[in-house]
Amino acid sequence: MELTTYIKINQADSVVVCLQDKRKGAIIEVDGRQIVVNQDTPAGHKILINDVSKGQNIIKYGYPIGHAMVDLKAGDWVNETNLKTNLSGKLEYTYSPINEQLNIKNDNRTFKGYLRRNGDVGVRNEIWVVPTVGCVNGIAERLVQELRRETCGEGVDAIYAWHHNYGCSQLSDDHENTRKVLRDICLHPNAGAVLVLSLGCENNQPDDFMAMLGDYDQDRIKLLVTQKVEDEMEAGMDILRALYETVRQDQRVTVPVSRLRVGLKCGGSDGFSGITANPLIGEFSDWLVAQGGTSVLTEVPEMFGAETILMNRCRTKELFEQTVSMVNNFKDYFLSHGEPVGENPSPGNKAGGISTLEDKALGCTQKCGKAPVNGVLEYGDRLQHDGLNLLSAPGNDLVAATALAASGCHLILFTTGRGTPFGTFVPTMKIATNPDLARRKAGWVDFSAGQLLEGRSMQELVQEFIDKVIRVANGELAKNEQNDYREIAIFKNGVTL
Repeated sequence: MELTTYIKINQADSVVVCLQDKRKGAIIEVDGRQIVVNQDTPAGHKILINDVSKGQNIIKYGYPIGHAMVDLKAGDWVNETNLKTNLSGKLEYTYSPINEQLNIKNDNRTFKGYLRRNGDVGVRNEIWVVPTVGCVNGIAERLVQELRRETCGEGVDAIYAWHHNYGCSQLSDDHENTRKVLRDICLHPNAGAVLVLSLGCENNQPDDFMAMLGDYDQDRIKLLVTQKVEDEMEAGMDILRALYETVRQDQRVTVPVSRLRVGLKCGGSDGFSGITANPLIGEFSDWLVAQGGTSVLTEVPEMFGAETILMNRCRTKELFEQTVSMVNNFKDYFLSHGEPVGENPSPGNKAGGISTLEDKALGCTQKCGKAPVNGVLEYGDRLQHDGLNLLSAPGNDLVAATALAASGCHLILFTTGRGTPFGTFVPTMKIATNPDLARRKAGWVDFSAGQLLEGRSMQELVQEFIDKVIRVANGELAKNEQNDYREIAIFKNGVTL
């Protein structure tokens, strides 16, 4: 990317994006025309390059991002006060498949992971305590603290309890979603061993839950029902000590990068997200898919306005129909609660230059590059297909990141323009969209895609980023791990009893 102070992303666009603040009266030259900036316009925000009448679409990334609420002049600052979404309700979709070849060579890269008995591979070797119900969160935390105290964590990558509020007082889909996500955590290959901790009287009955795990490794996944023992701490520690002695013997082995599964997420997005970090992650995703690996895109509400791009990249008509169902089911979810489908951008998004949901979605979906869609997952489902997958989950950062990890992703690539410190139960790497964020929040940010604004080439930066991801897969701690910021959140839709 050329070092400049503004960029026209697509030849069809009616706006440019400021890469630096622009003062009123400044002159920009676009397509051979000089345009006077009419208002002070912050970096990341849009300046109109053609006169637009009220109701006329405004184009960015080559697609409409909404319509003008008033007549606008070339040089005007386009933002949420004068641009309105075109989104309303559900749509009818037609399958028009696009099969783009990636033409990316196989680099035969490897990483060092932990080979599990079922043939799966983990990038961490941790001991987890997984409560079946929130009532035993406190016990789970005491057990973890005691095991850490006894062992100092030596010989394992981490010891954690995954607190949540559910497992009881839920009905129907909420109850099953909780059970599925907890099952997925128990079976995740980043866990060398798991203690499933139950109360005993909860709706998420322990025996039924253990049956959900299927043919699991009974040497490494153990159940304790606290109501059935006199001293739950003594019983729990006996189990954990034995698990610890098993897990600390595990060693990393060399495996092909085709075994790597990566989740794609963004949060605290800004006007640079669709110019730097999301395209960078898209390039990485395409590279990983070309190596035989797996990437997963979620945040369905943040696909609204760009969903047809994903639908037409589906390999088959069946996958197209599953994607249509995924999108329309989320629109039904919004509408059933009396909420509009297009009012997604947060105050931070708007301050950073994102004005409508279409504006956000067209930047958001760039994280999955150009690869064909090879699988579509419902919330709580586990990955069955290599390549690019779509996952049904909301845009909420922690809920979506948890869902990505639960699907089987080894780590999450999380782009951000405003900054965020959190992590879920797998390494959660933060990729900054702009150099200012990377400098100010170096304790949060793992990699700066903002280097693209400083003259670095995409080709050069992608190779550095590939190396960084592989180092994290090999055991280098992501910033959220260094800071000990790790938690889970489970999607809830219905009533609480």
